[in-house]
Amino acid sequence: MNVIDGQWFMSGVSKNDPRCVHSAEELLSVIEKVGFLPLFENEVPGFSVENITQAKNWWCGREKVDPWEWRAILARTGKVAYGKFFGKKAGFVSKKWFPEFANFRRDGYDFDSRYEEGKADHREKLIMDLFWPMEGELWEVDPKKAREMDLFSFEVKEKAGFGKNGEKGFEGTCSKLQMGTYLLVKDFVQRKNKEGEPYGWAIARYTLPEYLWGYNFVTGKYKENPKESGRKIVEHIGKYYDCDEKTIRRVIK
Repeated sequence: MNVIDGQWFMSGVSKNDPRCVHSAEELLSVIEKVGFLPLFENEVPGFSVENITQAKNWWCGREKVDPWEWRAILARTGKVAYGKFFGKKAGFVSKKWFPEFANFRRDGYDFDSRYEEGKADHREKLIMDLFWPMEGELWEVDPKKAREMDLFSFEVKEKAGFGKNGEKGFEGTCSKLQMGTYLLVKDFVQRKNKEGEPYGWAIARYTLPEYLWGYNFVTGKYKENPKESGRKIVEHIGKYYDCDEKTIRRVIK
């Protein structure tokens, strides 16, 4: 995506290009194959949803063809993780590759350990405290209850004490937690008025990946060296995109 004279221009491909993805289902297949896919164009040629969809369909509002709508469709399937994972910009990680990604990004730290080591600030903790169970540990949370432990972004902002006369940098703090794989977007939902009619932009609902897939699954690669997880990720992406290792590492750092 390029900005020229204040206007956004998407790269994209033509409808008949063999690389073109025409539906959310097709996009899911690409993500599951490649493992990782940023939403927008980046340094790795072809490595984004933007690069494999028609530019004219973005933000058209038609769920069937709009890649912007697909991000919500795929997020709510529970088959992929969606969040600001690539340079604080949005993208997808497949369920299969998420444990490697979490080990690589977390460097083997659960959030509580990261905070205790001084590697996370108090604003991050204010947000994470909203999702952590009052008693017990993450792995002890009942699976049915875990699926209900998500919050609208505006609820997170209010309950964590951000906003007017409160903590600053809410969006940046949420981005840091997503980059660390501690937080992700589970769904996008429109608010409803008193008549029950939806209005405005769809709003993100946040949750922890542990609540989506279970603690043992998400932390399944913790015994592996994080650098080894990073090597595997770079090697896997390199199978599908003609790009040098250094550039791939910059995109997934």
